[in-house]
Amino acid sequence: MQFIPVFVLMVLFFVMMFGIGFILNMLMKTTWFPSYLFIVVILPLVVYSLWDRGEVSFLNHLESFRVVDYLTGLAGLAGAVISGWSIQKLRKSGFKMF
Repeated sequence: MQFIPVFVLMVLFFVMMFGIGFILNMLMKTTWFPSYLFIVVILPLVVYSLWDRGEVSFLNHLESFRVVDYLTGLAGLAGAVISGWSIQKLRKSGFKMF
């Protein structure tokens, strides 16, 4: 595993989820919706990919993922959470459009 491609991938997922979460927060006026949406979308994808294999147990399936997969998922989740946190701070600071 090379460090630079993994780092670039993590930054891209963080920025992508932060941007999508920020826009969703502005449009829908909900603070933590992107974080919930990220979890609701990612968990079924992981479980659905398990059903394709049939006899593999859930723990063995989770062990089949690499460190890169987990780091990318955590970076995306962090981007979604920080977008909610930043919108919340902007609203408390008095910005009405957020």
